[in-house]
Amino acid sequence: MSKRISAKYKIDRRLGVNLWGRAKSPINRRDSRPGQHGQRRRKVSDFGLQLMGKQKLKGYYANISEKQFRRYYKEAVRRVGDTGENLIGLLETRLDAVVYRMKFVPTMFAARQFVSHGHVLVNGKKVTIASYLVKEGDTVEVRAKSREIPMVLEAVSSGERDVPEYHDVDHKKMVGKFVRVPKLEDVPYPVQMEPNLVIEYYSR
Repeated sequence: MSKRISAKYKIDRRLGVNLWGRAKSPINRRDSRPGQHGQRRRKVSDFGLQLMGKQKLKGYYANISEKQFRRYYKEAVRRVGDTGENLIGLLETRLDAVVYRMKFVPTMFAARQFVSHGHVLVNGKKVTIASYLVKEGDTVEVRAKSREIPMVLEAVSSGERDVPEYHDVDHKKMVGKFVRVPKLEDVPYPVQMEPNLVIEYYSR
């Protein structure tokens, strides 16, 4: 098992949820935390709930760094409207998240690596920054030389998940359009995300 997959499974077990809805998650077989014998679950405090909410959302997007996640929170606060919805919108406009949602890759972790290795074009130009924020109307496509990569072909043909309606994708041409910034209710999270807990955590 690769370190990357092992790390994902450890996140699932630590949080006690199948964060990405993957069939091979250890949570599907046993509900225990990391460690030789797991750890007993205790009653969770308000702070613990807030921390868990933050860790779930941060972990889902390929476990982005705390520094970067806090920056998204500050930007969400600065913008007009509901802070929680703004936070979800920012996370879903990350290029790696867009590539994942368009089903060009099988996992969020693979999406980050796929972008950083130069396999993705935005409006016809190569972008290698996974945190690049895509705008409404932008086109995202897999480079011609990368369209026969087995991982890409497998992801496109997989019936494990669907492309959400805020993306318009042509898998034959390996190109998609980012239609609009989604709201929380639009995002197909396998588990319940509670951005309000994230806001409470950083507002302490």
